Amino acid sequence: MNLYNIKDSSEQVNFQRAVKQGLGRGQGLFFPETITPLSNIDALLEMNLVDRSTEVLSHLIGDELSKEVVHSIVSKAFTFEAPVKKVTDNINALELFHGPTLAFKDFGGRFMAQCLAQFKDDGKITILTATSGDTGAAVAHAFYNMENINVVVLYPKGKISPLQEKLFCTLGGNITTVAVEGTFDDCQAMVKQAFDDQALKQAIGLNSANSINISRLFAQICYYFEAFAQLNTTQRENLVVSVPSGNFGDLTAGLLAKSLGLPIKRFIAATNENDTVPRYLAGGEWVPKATVATLSNAMDVSAPNNWPRIEELFKVKNWALSELGYGKLNDLQTKEALTELDNLGYLCEPHGAIAYSELTKQLKQDETGLFLCTAHPAKFKESVEDILGRDIFIPEELASRADLDLLSKEFPVDFAKVRELLMSL
Repeated sequence: MNLYNIKDSSEQVNFQRAVKQGLGRGQGLFFPETITPLSNIDALLEMNLVDRSTEVLSHLIGDELSKEVVHSIVSKAFTFEAPVKKVTDNINALELFHGPTLAFKDFGGRFMAQCLAQFKDDGKITILTATSGDTGAAVAHAFYNMENINVVVLYPKGKISPLQEKLFCTLGGNITTVAVEGTFDDCQAMVKQAFDDQALKQAIGLNSANSINISRLFAQICYYFEAFAQLNTTQRENLVVSVPSGNFGDLTAGLLAKSLGLPIKRFIAATNENDTVPRYLAGGEWVPKATVATLSNAMDVSAPNNWPRIEELFKVKNWALSELGYGKLNDLQTKEALTELDNLGYLCEPHGAIAYSELTKQLKQDETGLFLCTAHPAKFKESVEDILGRDIFIPEELASRADLDLLSKEFPVDFAKVRELLMSL
């Protein structure tokens, strides 16, 4: 397949180069040159997750990889389910937290790791990524102990949940974690600086595993097809999907699924008080504010990196941005939504609760709603228990790491120190 740099369309690469390179010139994102709708949607919906995902990804990637190779990559990456659970008569939850790090990022992180294992030569690869919570764990576990690959994860100190931190900051080995005395946006800015440093890129074989990497984005498309396949014919007719949105990779993947022919009626971008996109959609001005810390910390992003891809897709497909639903919740409203879900018999966490709340506000009588649950409630044990006033179960994936020592380094917002660390690995 061919992809172009949104910021510089003269830079065109194939899928392998886009995966290995991460970002294009000028920190531009790669985007597919053509998006041809699938012709066999009904047949795909009858397949299992691995076989269907193989078909979808092979269609996107083209003849660059054989279908057998894609199937091998997918079968190693997608080793867990993504069930749809009924919440009310017309609202369902898509649970994306059944992977090894209990978050939706496991789909993209593991697919990318398997792609790089397929593509890598004898040279060294250094994965540098920023995380507001779940990306770090998914990437760290996906690449843990892989030969000739070092992973460095930057995260905002004190701004992710303690169990999130324990999940990826206790591994060691080829995984280096850095607690940055700043925000996620500060971490992301230093990642971008690293990609602008050509000497550094070449010296360490720099790559990123954020949702800016096209392989992660493509992997996420697959669970929208999986969710649709689990719904009955009536539920599929007027489906509205609400997506908790921080860096906007998840929503981008859903919109790409729609562009491939998956008949989702419309989407809702649900954010917390870091509401750059809702304000932009309401007033037409792109004015990021300082990032504020919220209960839904994985969405504490004021300058979402994937938004240019969404605008590019709407332009290519001749869709109107006015068709995209949006809304935001503050922490008090998030607590109320979480409590409402618990009273319905569904245990959720702050990010999913925000998506649920916006869905209930915007869903029409003849529509079916689906909201994405992007992480296991136990990853936010302290806040969820405080809100609901009861203990919640801790899965083994978290319990086994809860008492381990953190291995993170602590840095100020200083790219020179990050660069020095990268060169020392």
